[in-house]
Amino acid sequence: MQLDSALAVAGITGLFGLIILVVLWPGEKQGARLLAKWGVRNPTADQVPVAVRYLRRRRFWYPWLFLGLPLIPGATNLVGERTANSLVFVVLLGGLAAEILAQRPSREPRREAVLAPRGVLDFAPLWTIVVSGLATLAALVHLAVLRQWGPLTVTVGAAAVSWIIVLLAVRRPAAGDPEVDQALRVRSARVALGLGTGTAATLGWTVGDFTSFLAFVVTVAAFLAIVGPPPKQRAKITAAR
Repeated sequence: MQLDSALAVAGITGLFGLIILVVLWPGEKQGARLLAKWGVRNPTADQVPVAVRYLRRRRFWYPWLFLGLPLIPGATNLVGERTANSLVFVVLLGGLAAEILAQRPSREPRREAVLAPRGVLDFAPLWTIVVSGLATLAALVHLAVLRQWGPLTVTVGAAAVSWIIVLLAVRRPAAGDPEVDQALRVRSARVALGLGTGTAATLGWTVGDFTSFLAFVVTVAAFLAIVGPPPKQRAKITAAR
């Protein structure tokens, strides 16, 4: 792609990212809704700002990532032309940037300390890891058979980034009270695994035959199951309603 064309595409996609940022820029309602979805019943005024900051750290990067992606040589060919591919990739990278920044020690006082060491399975249940791994592996095998090395590389990269986010979410300093901290770590880990699975869906099953379509549907279903709140959290939400 020529430089002028790349700049034009970058301008359009950057504007698209800015519109998304404006529409999705979170406030207190979005923060409270996020906490309720992930298990914090009746969030308090002290808890909501932590969730709002969590969301803003991620969404701040959307315009810049949409702007920069077309300027990377070969990125369009690797990610693909469909908007869904770019959107999943941008959200994944935005989550990575947010988790890296969140590694700085929090200046906020913590009312309680969590003394027991916590690992990946405390935030991402084993079934989410297995489902995400199988979905990604199936997509990689399919892409390898078709010799689609570009999409295969991106799918591997997305899986790697998703796992980096999971590990960073496990080790980042605590923010807010333990209930909020737990909810946001769970959300980070499960959404990251889900986005890796979503990349496998959008890039791994591009051939238009029925088998590929069925595999795409199954992979999307896996994505939705992984990014959904855990059953315990769903029960709390239902009871609250």
